[in-house]
Amino acid sequence: MNIFRLTGDLSHLAAIIILLLKIWKSRSCAGISGKSQVLFALVFTTRYLDLLTSFISLYNTTMKIIYIGCAYATVYLIYMKFKATYDGNHDTFRVEFLVVPVGGLAFLVNHDFSPLEVRNPAQTHFHAADAGPLIQVCVIHIRQLLQVPL
Repeated sequence: MNIFRLTGDLSHLAAIIILLLKIWKSRSCAGISGKSQVLFALVFTTRYLDLLTSFISLYNTTMKIIYIGCAYATVYLIYMKFKATYDGNHDTFRVEFLVVPVGGLAFLVNHDFSPLEVRNPAQTHFHAADAGPLIQVCVIHIRQLLQVPL
């Protein structure tokens, strides 16, 4: 086991659990971009499709399942459990302007047209751009705090 991978996995898992606990304890998802969380769930789903085809180790399989489960748990909390506290007015990022080009690039930039080959560039491009909605929500909230006109 690589110590850097273990440290990275555990810090990433800690961040996800802190987010879930923050939503659960405050009973609110205000200030969180639901669209970013959907994109994170999409990234983890596409990245870990190999769960269905290959087994590497118990640790690897367990972490992948936990990441996917936590991503969808976050989406569930935002859009179902605490949807009354979700502010869709501030989460205005046009996801289709991200998903369509990334989907197109996934089919253009690959070695083979098998599902696992198409998912590699797709998850890479999605992961590179999935913070877009979150950044937009942060900018809107900062402008409101500073009382700068939009």
